[in-house]
Order: sequence, then structure tokens, then C-alpha cells
Amino acid sequence: DEKEKFEPTVFRDTIVQGLNEAGNDLEAIAKFLDATGSRLDYRRYADTLFDILVAGSMLGNLQYDNDKTKMTHHCVFFADEDHDAIRNYAQVSKS
Repeated sequence: DEKEKFEPTVFRDTIVQGLNEAGNDLEAIAKFLDATGSRLDYRRYADTLFDILVAGSMLGNLQYDNDKTKMTHHCVFFADEDHDAIRNYAQVSKS
């Protein structure tokens, strides 16, 4: 039995790239996350996925100087500070 490698940075790069390519369209982001879920192991990388959707990248590694391959602005931390904007991001995270 060969164990599968745990590579959260590869997972992060894949998710961040897809989120950045989706642009500001939350519906496109939700579709990307749905489609990617069948290819990537969201359970295995649940903590990393949560970090990305809330903070924009892996917590503890947020010093990327706006490197778009490692960080996205499509997350709760960068959302407008109003109830509707935060709720929309929460709805994307639940899909």
C-alpha cells in the first residue's frame, strides 16, 4: 500500500488559481468549487480550504506580497464590510 502524499500547498495553488480566474462573479466561484470538488479531496484538505475561503490563503503563510498564485482576494477577509456581502461569501462556502 502506497500512501497518498499530503500536499496542502499544491491544493492551495489549485484552488487559488481557480478562484482568481473566476473573477468577481460569486456564481462562477461556486461553480468552480462544485466542479473541483469531484477532483480534489475536500475532506483531506478541509482546513486548507477553510483558510482559503476565509482568509485568502493558508493561515500562517499570509506573507505573499500579493502573489496571485498563492493568495486570492475572493474571501471573507477581503469582502465588503456589510451584512449582504458577508452572507454571499458564506453561501458560496456552503455550496
